Amino acid sequence: MTTPTYHFISGLPRSGSTLLAALLLQNPRFHAGMTSPVGTLYTSMLHQFGAGTEFGPVITKAERKRLVRGLFDSYYAEHADKSVVFDTNRMWTAHLPMLMDQFPGSKVIACVRNVAWVMDSIERKYAADPYEITRLFNDDNERATVYSRVETLAQRNRMVGYPWAALKSAFYSEHAASMLLIDYDLLAQAPQKVLPLIYDFIGAEPFEHDFQNIQYDAPEFDAPLGMRGLHKVRPAVSFQARDTILPPDLFQQYSQLSFWKDTTGSRANVITAKFVPNSTEK
Repeated sequence: MTTPTYHFISGLPRSGSTLLAALLLQNPRFHAGMTSPVGTLYTSMLHQFGAGTEFGPVITKAERKRLVRGLFDSYYAEHADKSVVFDTNRMWTAHLPMLMDQFPGSKVIACVRNVAWVMDSIERKYAADPYEITRLFNDDNERATVYSRVETLAQRNRMVGYPWAALKSAFYSEHAASMLLIDYDLLAQAPQKVLPLIYDFIGAEPFEHDFQNIQYDAPEFDAPLGMRGLHKVRPAVSFQARDTILPPDLFQQYSQLSFWKDTTGSRANVITAKFVPNSTEK
């Protein structure tokens, strides 16, 4: 049995990664899904054989590499019949050296979005259920107001701040050329133009997707977070224009964080409004 090719989906929350996975899953040659536990298992393994641990001195680098590869192959053993497996995790942009060492030639599709709209989307989910306290916040001080909630989410180790910082680090790294950044607005407005670019980037044969009939939901994952519908995808790809519910000063503050709009100093590929990968413009 052949081993599938691995690629990765990462980027910011509320930026289309679940939608993208749902679309890719339509291709019978692909397996894709929402966030998998492989990334967490990988970091746990590092803590078991890293410096200062009991087994660190006796586990060689070659053995460590085989153990990590075994995580991927074991977890996706049921999908070994697929030619391509996409593993989704927001932490992968912080671990590009490992991914490129384990899977030379693999690609990372990073979903991005104006950070102000990311915060707006999360705030809407929070406000939609006033009888729940989501586990996104640790205490009443963090969840007290929209200002405390947004500030908490933006911290470098929290839901938005961590993947933003990891993505920015990867954007300027030596492995940046392995990444393709896709803006949510473009994916939602013109998926029929964005998907072929993804296929071209990963070197896969074209496939005709159905953008009007999508099925994806993960209530068993969202319920423990206390935020229902976080990973539910609408049945048809569409872009819904709306006014923000954030105060104007907050929206303005977080609208300034879209660093990927300026590719100076980066080899990363970015799908622009003209639907042209950045690397072909240089």
